[in-house]
Amino acid sequence: MLRRVADVLETEDANPFRVRAYRNAARVIEELPEPVDPIARAHPDRLIELPGIGEDLAGKIVEIVHTGTLRQLAELERKAPPGAVELMQLPGLGPKRATVLSERLGVRTLHGLKAAVEAGRVRTLRGFGAKTEAKLRDALATHAGHAGRMQRSTAAQYGEALVAYMREVSGVRAVELAGSFRRCRETVGDLDLLVCADAHAPVAERFLAYPEVVEVLAHGGTRCAVRLACGIQVDLRVLSPASYGAGLHYFTGSKPHNIAIRALGRKHGLKINEYGIFRGARRVGGRDEREVFAAVRLPWIPPELREARGEIEAAAAGTLPRLIEPGDIRGDLQSHTTDSDGRDSLETMAEAAEAMGYEYLAITDHTPTVRIAGGLDRAGFRRQMRRIDRLNAKLRSLTLLKGAEVDIHADGRLDLDDETLAMLDIVLVSLHAKLDLPAAEQTRRVVRALSHPHVDVLAHPTGRLIGGRRGAVLALDDVFRAAADHGVMLEVNAQPERLDLDDVACRAARDHGVRLVISTDAHAAAELRFMRWGVDQARRGWIEARDVANTRTLARLLPLLHHGRR
Repeated sequence: MLRRVADVLETEDANPFRVRAYRNAARVIEELPEPVDPIARAHPDRLIELPGIGEDLAGKIVEIVHTGTLRQLAELERKAPPGAVELMQLPGLGPKRATVLSERLGVRTLHGLKAAVEAGRVRTLRGFGAKTEAKLRDALATHAGHAGRMQRSTAAQYGEALVAYMREVSGVRAVELAGSFRRCRETVGDLDLLVCADAHAPVAERFLAYPEVVEVLAHGGTRCAVRLACGIQVDLRVLSPASYGAGLHYFTGSKPHNIAIRALGRKHGLKINEYGIFRGARRVGGRDEREVFAAVRLPWIPPELREARGEIEAAAAGTLPRLIEPGDIRGDLQSHTTDSDGRDSLETMAEAAEAMGYEYLAITDHTPTVRIAGGLDRAGFRRQMRRIDRLNAKLRSLTLLKGAEVDIHADGRLDLDDETLAMLDIVLVSLHAKLDLPAAEQTRRVVRALSHPHVDVLAHPTGRLIGGRRGAVLALDDVFRAAADHGVMLEVNAQPERLDLDDVACRAARDHGVRLVISTDAHAAAELRFMRWGVDQARRGWIEARDVANTRTLARLLPLLHHGRR
């Protein structure tokens, strides 16, 4: 609701600081380690202790918690141009253009916008043109490709709470989310919940009584389907201990992987399905998932690899990768503070990283071109470096690295002078503007930046946003070769809406000899926990700990950076 207030305020051309206050409040609530509801009900005074939340916003949060509505939002929506807020959900379509489309073309929905684009009506509007119309067409196609799907990190908030709830049932032995969630896909369409339970355990009854269930779609003793208040569908399967492993394999998928395993089973005279492993009518296995693979003479294959991309052949040859684990990470190489667009101070970020057991944290605030982020100039970075030196003298087990996330100009030049770059411990470069350049020009831009002697990491290499913008179109093989030639590392950005590089590109970069880093791009201390999503993405890309620079100790990391390379 707070985000929607911000969206509607934007259509009114409201003060940008007011808009930002609502968006920041939404993120603060989202990142709380505990639900906001109990705080708002029992201790509303504590709300104003949260960063960026004053008495006015605290009052609105209390109103939402107690009533489920917000009068301010209802009043704003009555005045807003019809449909403009929905149109703004399309990345790249701001409030002014959404308002024009609403008022001049009568477009009220994304479906209506698609029809207007296909009819060539958008280009007739002043200030739009054929190029804008083409961008909208691409954005609509990207949005449609993710329609009805939820970011995995968001689905986890709902699914993992449900798992904990179901584990409390008497007679339940195991509960797990399967399907694309377990394979760590970037987005999920629904959730598959598998429960291993003794006979007569009240699993279905407990499931249907879950407080978040708003609609029962199917109801049976061993199969149920519901829709949660968040909109996601959850399919329950209750399995006996004798078939739980086979069912876990079957419902994890993917479909091509399962077909290949079943085909191997037939070669060995076996039938493999969700109920077990059978030789004729006799069950010969299926209690544990490893039995499924052992039955076809294979070692266990991690769920993230089960996409029929060569994992079965690698398993047969004994060449499966030993995938990176969260515990392998020794530090985070991209984070932001209140010196640019972060929401926590330098000291708070350091305390959080030290509490996580990290050996190092790179502070990489933005450079001047990213004006919306309040980027630092050379003087700002030098002041920050002196503060980092003073803080490092006080820290017990953590070392802060002096860094910057430097914008790449359209011609490939960097947005910070060489003298300042040379003083930094680590230099990240990234694309934030002109992501729509032709592929050849965009590739030249990035390759030139990678050739700079002070560059260490290409951050979120394509600039994509999942379900939002497609990002820059690059000849990735050329980028990978340039990175390998210059010793530049590529980032797997762990922000849930980025996960950039994607899984396929991770594997290709590794095959080109490029070293990766997994960073959270944290803009608040709570976001340092996002490392989980980046590790999952890397695992899907067949990445091992040895492929990732920030699995190294600080002493072994420093030689990989520009001072060490020189």
